[in-house]
Amino acid sequence: MSVFANVFANLVEQLAELLQPLFHASAAAAAIVLCTAFVRLLVLPLSRASARGQKARTALQPKIAELRERYRKNPERLQQAVLELHAREKVSPLAGCLPGLMQLPAFFLLYHLFSNPTIGGETNALLGHELLAAPLGGRWLDALGDGGAFGAAGLVYVALFAVVAVVAAFNFRRTRRMTAAGRPVPADGEQLPGLGAVTKVMPFMSFFALITVAVVPLAAALYVVTSTTWSAVERAVLYR
Repeated sequence: MSVFANVFANLVEQLAELLQPLFHASAAAAAIVLCTAFVRLLVLPLSRASARGQKARTALQPKIAELRERYRKNPERLQQAVLELHAREKVSPLAGCLPGLMQLPAFFLLYHLFSNPTIGGETNALLGHELLAAPLGGRWLDALGDGGAFGAAGLVYVALFAVVAVVAAFNFRRTRRMTAAGRPVPADGEQLPGLGAVTKVMPFMSFFALITVAVVPLAAALYVVTSTTWSAVERAVLYR
């Protein structure tokens, strides 16, 4: 972790220096947003493959309905038959999870960088950066203790919460509409044990980002907000 942390810290610092004439004291925050966009671009091929796979899984629904009718009294045989159908059609029921999993290392790396006072045995200079008046290594509770919810730092979090809430509401309404219309949505699992619950809670998933933003360092919260907004736009395009 220390090697990756050093490399990523240097990358953020260098980007911040390049962006400083434009963003001044918030240059490091802008660098984190750019890094997040770069990560999302890297996983874009996986997201596109996931969208194609979801549409292919949706096309299999009539066949799966036939299997349910045929094996309605034998759940274990139904599960096996569904898995065989996916294998025969070369459709992975888990492909939709890959884009999200591929982003986790970047999130945890940011969390690590902005939660530790030292990096590689040296003082963590990244903790000296801010987004407007909010330290990138601080949390929402810190902002509440320093001026309250509508203080200088608190307003930064209010803005982030507002963005996540708008994106979450958009995703919720869109997912519900797509589910009602029988169109492919970026979650599947009705046919696999343990994943059926994912389909049911998917419309609410974006709201969980609100909790994440509230408890992680501001730098990691920026990653969550940027990635969540990117996902909303990406899904609107890929699953149209």
